[in-house]
Amino acid sequence: RVLSSSLHRLVREFVAQNNASQIKHVIQILSQEFALSQHPHSRKGGLIGLAACSIALGKDSGLYLKELIEPVLTCFNDADSRLRYYACEALYNIVKVARGSVLPHFNVLFDGLSKLAADPDPNVKSGSELLDRLLKDIVTESNQFDLVGFIPLLRERIYSNNQYARQFIISWILVLESVPDINLLDYLPEILDGLFQILGDNSKEIRKMCEVALGEFLKEIKKNPSSVKFAEMANILVIHCQAADDLIQLTAMCWMREFIQLAGRVMLPYSSGILTAVLPCLSYDDRKKNIKEVANVCNQSLMKLVIPEDDEMDEAKPSTTLPAEPTSEESLSKPEAASSGESGLVQANRALNQPLSFLCSSERIQVTLNLDGIVQVLDCQLHDTSIGMMTRVAVLKWFYHLYIKTPRQVFRHTDSLFPILLPTLSDESDEVILKDLEVLAEIASSPAGQTEGQGPSDASDVRPGSVELHVPARASQLNSS
Repeated sequence: RVLSSSLHRLVREFVAQNNASQIKHVIQILSQEFALSQHPHSRKGGLIGLAACSIALGKDSGLYLKELIEPVLTCFNDADSRLRYYACEALYNIVKVARGSVLPHFNVLFDGLSKLAADPDPNVKSGSELLDRLLKDIVTESNQFDLVGFIPLLRERIYSNNQYARQFIISWILVLESVPDINLLDYLPEILDGLFQILGDNSKEIRKMCEVALGEFLKEIKKNPSSVKFAEMANILVIHCQAADDLIQLTAMCWMREFIQLAGRVMLPYSSGILTAVLPCLSYDDRKKNIKEVANVCNQSLMKLVIPEDDEMDEAKPSTTLPAEPTSEESLSKPEAASSGESGLVQANRALNQPLSFLCSSERIQVTLNLDGIVQVLDCQLHDTSIGMMTRVAVLKWFYHLYIKTPRQVFRHTDSLFPILLPTLSDESDEVILKDLEVLAEIASSPAGQTEGQGPSDASDVRPGSVELHVPARASQLNSS
C-alpha cells in the first residue's frame, strides 16, 4: 500500500509536469528491476507498482500501454501460481483504466488469456475470468475492434484440444457474433472447420455452446445469403458430413442442405464430394433417422440442379454460360478439376483451392457440371457390396436422371457402366432391379446412342442394338409378371 501510494503521487507529479521521459523511466524500473526480477517478492512488488502507475496515469495510460502490459504478460507464464494471480490482478487494473485504448494490444491480451483459461490453479482461473469479462465489455462497447488482425490468431487457437481453452474460444465467438458492427460471417470459412472440431468435444456444455454458435451463424447465412462464401465452405461440410460423431454429422448435413438450397448451382461443381458424403447416409436405420432424412433432402435438391443445358457444353470450353438460377445470388466461375483417378472427396478438396468469382443473380453465370466425377462416385457406390439398398436405389436414380438430363455427356461412360449395371439385375432387392431395368431401358432408347456424326456421343461409339443383355432368371420372372 505504501509503495502504491508513493508511486501514485510521483507519477501524478510527472503527469502534471507533462514529463513523459520520467514516466517511462519509472515504468522501466518497475518492469526490468522488479516485475522481471529473479526474486518472487520483487516480481510481486513490480506487478503492484505497474498497476498503481497505470491508475495514476488515468486516461494518459494509453500512451504507455506497451510498456505496462508486456512485463505483466510475461508473468502469466510464472511457475508460481500466486505470481500468475497477481499478474491477472495487475492487468485487470491496467485494462480497467485504459478501456478502449487497449484494443490495439488485443491480440497479445487474448493470447495470454487463452492460456490462463486452462490454468490448473482455480484462483488464477478465477482472476483470468474477471479480466476476460472486462475485455469482452470493452470490445462490445467499441466500434474500433480490428477483426482482420484478430482472425489469424482465432484460427490458430480454435484448434486447441483443451476443454477450457475451447470454452474460452467459443465464448469469444459468441460475443463477437452479438456485436452489430462486427461481421464475423465474412471470416466464417477461416474458422468453420475448427468449430466442427469443437462440436465433438466430450463436454456437453462445450458441445451445447458450439451448437449455439453454429446455429447463430446459420441464421445469419439464411438472412444474408448474398454475402456468404458458400464455395469456400463446401469442402469443409463434405468432410464433416462423413464424421463418426452423430452430432457433427447431423449438423454438417443440415448446413449442406441449406447451402444447396440457398446457393443453388454454386454448389454444383462440388457434387461428387457431396454425393460421397450423402449417399451412404440414405441407408441409415432408425437410430440415425434424422441424418437420413436430411441427407435425402440434400440428395434430391442436388439432383434438381442438373438441367438439360448441362448437356450442351462445348468440350473445347471449360464451362458454359447459363441463365442465373432464381434461388442463387452467387456463382462459381471455375469448377473443380475433373480427374478420372481421383475420388469425389479428393476432387472436392481440389475444388476448394480454385479461384472464385461471384456475380449478382441478375447477371449470367458460369457453372461447370463435373459429370466425370459424379459418375465415378456413383460407380464406386454401386461397386461397394456393403452399401444399403436405399443407397443403391438412389445411385440408380441418379444414373436415370443423368441419362434423361445429360444423355450425350453421360453416354460416353456407358461402356464402363454396363459391367456394373448388368450384374445389378440379380440384386436381392426388387426395387433395385426395377430401377436398374429403367436405367438400361433408357440407355437402349437414348437418342445419344443412335446419333451418328454429332456431338460427343461419337467418341463412345456405343450402339444399343449391339448390346446383348443376359437378364438373370429371377429378374426375368419379375419382368414377365
